[in-house]
Amino acid sequence: MESNGQYIVECSRNVVINLFECFSQLVDIEEDIRSLQLDSAEENNGVVNLEDGKLEEVEEVDKMEEVKEKDVSAAEDIQSHEETEGTKKRHLNVVFIGHVDAGKSTTGGQILFLSGQVDDRTIQKYEREAKEKSRESWYMAYIMDTNEEERVKGKTVEVGRAHFETETTRFTILDAPGHKSYVPNMISGASQADIGVLVISARKGEFETGYEKGGQTREHVMLAKTLGVTKLLIVVNKMDDHTVAWSKERYNEIESKMIPFLKSSGYNVKKDVQFLPISGLMGANMKTRMDKSICPWWNGPCLFEALDAIEVPQRDPKGPFRMPIIDKFKDMGTVVMGKIECGSVHEGDSLLVMPNKAQVKVVAIYCDENKVRHAGPGENVRVRISGIEEEDIISGFVLSSIAKPIAAVTEFFAQLQILELLENAIFTAGYKAVLHIHSVVEECEIVELLQQIDPKTKKAMKKKVLFVKNGAVVVCRVQVSNLICIEKFSELAQLGRFTLRTEGKTVAVGKVTDLPTVSGSA
Repeated sequence: MESNGQYIVECSRNVVINLFECFSQLVDIEEDIRSLQLDSAEENNGVVNLEDGKLEEVEEVDKMEEVKEKDVSAAEDIQSHEETEGTKKRHLNVVFIGHVDAGKSTTGGQILFLSGQVDDRTIQKYEREAKEKSRESWYMAYIMDTNEEERVKGKTVEVGRAHFETETTRFTILDAPGHKSYVPNMISGASQADIGVLVISARKGEFETGYEKGGQTREHVMLAKTLGVTKLLIVVNKMDDHTVAWSKERYNEIESKMIPFLKSSGYNVKKDVQFLPISGLMGANMKTRMDKSICPWWNGPCLFEALDAIEVPQRDPKGPFRMPIIDKFKDMGTVVMGKIECGSVHEGDSLLVMPNKAQVKVVAIYCDENKVRHAGPGENVRVRISGIEEEDIISGFVLSSIAKPIAAVTEFFAQLQILELLENAIFTAGYKAVLHIHSVVEECEIVELLQQIDPKTKKAMKKKVLFVKNGAVVVCRVQVSNLICIEKFSELAQLGRFTLRTEGKTVAVGKVTDLPTVSGSA
């Protein structure tokens, strides 16, 4: 035992000695190098060393070449950026709406798979996950429904967001919830959309449930129209179901029931609406046209072709900048998210966050995960700004130009159409509801009814109006407790149309007709 201890001590001593010797050698080497440097300095004192001169010349040439290369590459970068800006595909936001379980998320997921945004391995993983939850047919929906609550319930809760491209267009998919409990989330999705895809289930009993009173098919169509979704693609889904089996009779039945309702909601069915049959789960009639052996009677386009063919009105890229903020977060500064409704934004721009009038500078702009130098109307962007803290911004604020800031008001004049009031409710001065206008959600009160509009003549009736019933059109004064940023409908429709909801039900839709002359704008 003792000899073991002595052995360990001896080994430790040897290690220390070796380390000391190594250290001494390093010190000696360092001193040698220093003396050599001093010697060479003395030898070259006052003497021009030709070799050194050559080296310096070579170094200078290298540096000049490097600068040239950098200038060329920078110029190329700018040129390629300008080229891509010039040849950029148009961008459209597509919102998927419809009754719960119609297949919106599955259709959205299938689109992403068919356009190459999701690989086979991911699909196989989702298939396994869905099977474990005994929900085999939900695997495609998992692409859009990413949180656990949505997967367990099989219901979309948040507005899912994804991107895909066709030959001519870049699309952002907004997958809106279909369940009536999440209609406010659906409103938020539809308010950002350019076109709507209304998904209807052809399965026996499911179309009827969505379409009948209380079903979300009707409410979603009315809301989509109110929120500015002017073009509607109606996809009759689940055509492969055994209760349907690609039946032309079932498809025609659904079309014939929907057309009168679409007309009553304000859609021009010939110009702005298109029907087509699909199977979201199987991907039939989506990227490629329908196989005649499966559906011999369909001669129309597939979903991708129909989306590509839709024409939407151009927005003004030179107008005053307006971007309602739908979300904000911290990431190397304050980042705000939203859709540009008017004007353009460039890196380095100075803007206002309204209604709190905070002046901010644009540090960076991101579009579809890519950093860009500028973005125009219709783009969904993330903008990094300096000059404001993230906690000082709330959803519903508007990023606005300084030269012509958006109005911030606590009251406005509006034309309202009453859809369906709650039982025993009277629409009169003092009526309270929740106002949804762009990304603003605010409690409001109808403080005065000014005129009732005759639906036939579209002119104001002469008699004084005290209250109105379902179906009435009325001009009124609306008040909110906090400052909100809005526009007249005639000047910028996207920020001038709204809905009123009470106890989870849409009771009225309207448009801002006038703003008070003295507003909270700068």
